[in-house]
Amino acid sequence: MDIISNLAFGFGVALSFQNVLFALIGALIGTAIGVLPGIGPVATISLLLPITFGQPATTAIIMLAGIYYGAQYGGSTTAILLNLPGEISSVVTTLEGYKMARNGRAGAALATSALGSFFAGSVATIFVAGSGPLLTQVALSFGPADYFSLMLLGLIISAVLAQGSVVKAIAMVALGVALGLVGTDVQTGQQRFTFGIPELSDGISFVALAMGMFGIAEIILNLERPESRSVLKTKVGSLWLTKEEWKRATPSVLRGTALGSVLGILPGGGAALSSFGSYMLERKVSKGRHLFGSGAIEGVAGPEAANNAAAQTSFIPLLTLGIPSNAVMALMVGALIIQGIQPGPRMVEAQPDLFWGLIASMWIGNVMLLVINLPMIGMWVKLLQVPYKFLYPAILVFCAIGAYSVNNNVFDVYSTAMFAVIGYLFNKLRLEPAPLLIGFVLGPMMEEHLRRAMLLSRGDPMIFVQRPISATMLAIGAVALAAMLLPNLRKGKDAALAG
Repeated sequence: MDIISNLAFGFGVALSFQNVLFALIGALIGTAIGVLPGIGPVATISLLLPITFGQPATTAIIMLAGIYYGAQYGGSTTAILLNLPGEISSVVTTLEGYKMARNGRAGAALATSALGSFFAGSVATIFVAGSGPLLTQVALSFGPADYFSLMLLGLIISAVLAQGSVVKAIAMVALGVALGLVGTDVQTGQQRFTFGIPELSDGISFVALAMGMFGIAEIILNLERPESRSVLKTKVGSLWLTKEEWKRATPSVLRGTALGSVLGILPGGGAALSSFGSYMLERKVSKGRHLFGSGAIEGVAGPEAANNAAAQTSFIPLLTLGIPSNAVMALMVGALIIQGIQPGPRMVEAQPDLFWGLIASMWIGNVMLLVINLPMIGMWVKLLQVPYKFLYPAILVFCAIGAYSVNNNVFDVYSTAMFAVIGYLFNKLRLEPAPLLIGFVLGPMMEEHLRRAMLLSRGDPMIFVQRPISATMLAIGAVALAAMLLPNLRKGKDAALAG
């Protein structure tokens, strides 16, 4: 009954005019950036961080969450109609969705994607509501050593599941942690790694790093690629599924929802890994597996359900433990900290309106996205006709204004430009920046818990293996790292992430 009363309270918060409006704005922006290839949710949320400062924390997070799961809906539109994924999690949707469109079943593919996404999102929201408070109670029993080991495990798994070399990913995590430690030491008051620059005394600006490395760097990379967008000439056709298609799609949606709900919680998991995993599962177990490669509806239903379920459940470690499971959640942590809120197990008691309001808004957002995506499909197709040469200058101007407005300091604009160049170079060197962002967010928290643990143990490092929870986390991290260094497993991981 507590969950029902809390959800009722959450709906009371989420259904306020301001929160409904911002949930709609988030859903619309998310769908738009999902439709437009090359502009993902990480880049968009990092660019929109400055807008959130003037809004209440609950309203701001509701909008940013809407952008994230809205992008999962929108990405399937271009994947099906253009064979061009708008979002990385929609890459596998192109494999069967585009072939369905070429076979005259574009409408059925789009309907399968939207309805499967809605069902998965709704189920995952219930999962978040049910498991969130339970995990919060468990997290309250954690000591500083347990938190340190849990965050270290999160960093290890985010490095292990990153694309490409594990060694490069670990190096990016280490660099992120180092950048997070720049500024004034909280305990001693001494400045460290500031090189005499007064603007760095409060640390490197999270907004500058996120906007530069993910937003502007992505724009530079997109400008290198020639535009090649041609919308499918055949009509979308009927959105209704045949009885046979319903029978084949339903089990795939159920399997995708279950898989995505679990993988979304894992650090480094998220929507992309879930959609790839679901596609591989459907190829092995679905009744229509012999049709894969020629437009199997299971190849749309499963991955689309999985990526939306994962987008919702990735909020669980953020809301209950204060630990981001992927780059988007790291941006959410940054947005909360900027608002003066420390994410973690005490959030349920300290900010119940934010916790339950966000969960309720997820279901409201899913209803909005179902309406936005099916009847308005023609509008999203027309959006693809906007040339990038008009889109990007406007985004760059917006970035410069946003970076300056945070602290009214031109140093932040220069920092954003510097991180944009660094982000571009990282991409050229095949260094994935997502582990860096997670390291940047978790680094200062890890240092704080490490110091507390060492103070409580009077300098004895054995506390990390003497506490069962901490020892278990460290053991899992060591096994995950050792396993990924094995050649066969590493090749399997790279094949899965490459689709």
